[in-house]
Amino acid sequence: MLKIKLLIISFAIILSVKAQELNARVTVVNTRVGNTVPKNTFVTLQTALNNFLNNRKWSNEVYATTEKIDCNFLLNLEQGDETNVYRANLTIQAARPVFNSSYISPLINYQDDNILFKYIEFQQLEFNETRVTGTDPLISNLTAIFAYYAHLIIAFDNASFSLKGGDFHFQKAQNIINNAPDGRGIAGWKAFDGVRNRYWLVENMLNNRYSIMHDIYYKYYRLVLDKLYEDDRGARGEMINVLNMLSNFNVDNPNTMINQFFFQGKSGELIKIFSKASPSEKARVLEVLPKIDITNATKYQEEIK
Repeated sequence: MLKIKLLIISFAIILSVKAQELNARVTVVNTRVGNTVPKNTFVTLQTALNNFLNNRKWSNEVYATTEKIDCNFLLNLEQGDETNVYRANLTIQAARPVFNSSYISPLINYQDDNILFKYIEFQQLEFNETRVTGTDPLISNLTAIFAYYAHLIIAFDNASFSLKGGDFHFQKAQNIINNAPDGRGIAGWKAFDGVRNRYWLVENMLNNRYSIMHDIYYKYYRLVLDKLYEDDRGARGEMINVLNMLSNFNVDNPNTMINQFFFQGKSGELIKIFSKASPSEKARVLEVLPKIDITNATKYQEEIK
């Protein structure tokens, strides 16, 4: 009996050590695809993508079940130009719990419009980081994209808990970029594909010139949000410092992808943080915030009063 208990405990420890990093939910929407493709194909694809993300270990890091990163993927399909080929946009959302509260703060809220892949029902979703391009670029592009965002989610989550904590996974994402599938219609992996794509996002986070973004991510989450419930005044003061850092970064490096990427999904959070601020704090933040998050400038000016 003792041996059985020991085996059970050992097995539980092994499971804990090998626990996957992501708690991902993938939704596949096929309303823009014609009726020539059986609807079960997309149910099968959705299940396969969920299994691909959730059943794979993306690193050697130890994650407890409660530490898994909550994330959502919405793959919105339309018919491509060839049989079994689909164009799509992919919305990626990831969040991180805030210490001492039930609040979940957004880490990523991004839409990738450069999705093109080939899929046949029951096709195996394979990914090998040493051979990212596979034998058929259009087939491999799907898993390369999802693997890229898996590493990106883990990278930003780690960066929010420790300074430069995401470097390992940013480099993994860069490896995918360097070896990405290449073929007619495939886009988003190269510098010349546009100014805001998968290439530029990782380039910005690994470019030494932009290294201050690692400080910004760490301070925003660890020194502001995680401290907010025990010292809201001190946390708001640190948040103003973070916003000033972002302002200086934006002046020195205008129109970088990472600045826009950082603010996506954060306007409501920032408004809530400063809604209880003093008039002088509100005035200070309104000098900076509308300039660095232009998309939500009017919203800030109307709701932070």
